[in-house]
Amino acid sequence: MQPHGCMELAGWTQIMAEENKLSQDLVKDLRVLAHDLSNALETIVQATYLLSQANPPENMVRWVELIDQSSQEAVRLNRKLREILRSQS
Repeated sequence: MQPHGCMELAGWTQIMAEENKLSQDLVKDLRVLAHDLSNALETIVQATYLLSQANPPENMVRWVELIDQSSQEAVRLNRKLREILRSQS
């Protein structure tokens, strides 16, 4: 089963493919934003990994896991967004 956000992205992919209404300037701007978001997410992913390797106290392990899971999901969604934008180029 796909997460709610992924279903929405799939729907947008179909709409954009059918209507092809995104201007190339908008696509370019969105690709820059998606690239910048990738850089920020990479920092979060790497910092989370380092935290997990530092043997955090038991009461913090769950928080590190939550950050890791959420950041990985954000990376996956951003990757999907970049695929959609590439298809618009």
